[in-house]
Amino acid sequence: MSAVWTDARARSLLRQLFDAAIASADPRIAVTTHLPPKPSGRCIVVGAGKASAAMAAVVDAAWPDVELSGVVVTRHGHAVPAGGVEVLEASHPVPDHSSEAAALRMLDAVRGLTKDDLVLALMSGGGSALMALPAPPMTLADKQAVNRALLASGATIAEMNVVRKHLSAIKGGRLALAARPARLLTLVISDIPGDDPAAIASGPTLPDASTKANAREIVRRFGIKLPDSAQAVLDGGQDTAKPGDIAEDVRIIAAPLTALDAAAQLAKREGLSAVVLGDAIEGEARELGTMMAGIARSVAQHGHPVKAPAVLLSGGETTVSIGHGRAGRGGRNTEFLLGLAVALDGAAGIWAIAGDSDGIDGTEDAAGALVTPDTLHRAAASQLDARALLTAHDSYTFFERLGDLVRTGPTLTNVNDIRAVLIAPTRQQTS
Repeated sequence: MSAVWTDARARSLLRQLFDAAIASADPRIAVTTHLPPKPSGRCIVVGAGKASAAMAAVVDAAWPDVELSGVVVTRHGHAVPAGGVEVLEASHPVPDHSSEAAALRMLDAVRGLTKDDLVLALMSGGGSALMALPAPPMTLADKQAVNRALLASGATIAEMNVVRKHLSAIKGGRLALAARPARLLTLVISDIPGDDPAAIASGPTLPDASTKANAREIVRRFGIKLPDSAQAVLDGGQDTAKPGDIAEDVRIIAAPLTALDAAAQLAKREGLSAVVLGDAIEGEARELGTMMAGIARSVAQHGHPVKAPAVLLSGGETTVSIGHGRAGRGGRNTEFLLGLAVALDGAAGIWAIAGDSDGIDGTEDAAGALVTPDTLHRAAASQLDARALLTAHDSYTFFERLGDLVRTGPTLTNVNDIRAVLIAPTRQQTS
């Protein structure tokens, strides 16, 4: 495109790409196109995750002539009415008493069914914390301590979910065991690298191939200190449901790669070369920022792996390893962006956006933020030390002070993080 890449133009397009990715995972489209034939008996709807209430509302609207009941739980602020399906709210990312109550209500909802009944399980990211039922002799306080330790450990979401499954009385297929002999269909909006449905919301309706030995190895490798009751559960007690224990009927109805492809198509219509680097990129958020800065510089200076104007798209879930020190405010997306900005060091013609598709980066009120070529210059003028704030894990404060946070509010879906780095042509490339 011949038009000049102004800051306003770049910011606007990046926000459009982010919004297009989220829109591609709208439950109103995803659920409707994957509903099964209507059951001859009752339909019991259960679900957990940041998109579960919106998913249940779609089922209620699509099946006005079906006897619907059940319960779903979502994060505080993400609830919408779902007709005959009760919608509960609970805490995320650390579970609370509402999380425990929701799990008990779900187990009660699926008991005493017949083979003519249908259990429709609606699962999305965040479900692990939102329906937390500790395996005896653990208490909720024990489960909360485990969750906090996992979140600070640097373990991947998949590794965290292995541990969570083996410390739960509902996850790892245990909800499915309670629903027998009813037919069970699980609809999933994926938010994890690899789209393994058994890992989303820790797989309450699906068999679990992991073992307690796997969970113990993860705890050992990351040096996670468990309460004595949690260690006792991992050392003995009942295991999760295994392949063959329950029937598997599951459909992935929206996923990170679909979202990235939607953003790529929009970028191409706007005249950019779009490269999807992957939907399952993991690792330390700040280190990924450094790596992405290197790729962006290569595009800007050498036209490799693609010529500008171009956008580099990626998804997945990075980690922020806080350790045992104090940390400021921020999530993995703002930490990625601050790492990117520091590594770019004011490089001309490079902008970026990154955010969580559910609208909440970590525990903050923003989805993510934007980086511009003058980010560090504006920071210095505001007496913000980018490197010091990165070391202190205080990326939210950095971007808030600059006015560059991206706020969407709850999007009612969740296909993990969306990252886009836009590289405009330099004078050398256009000459």
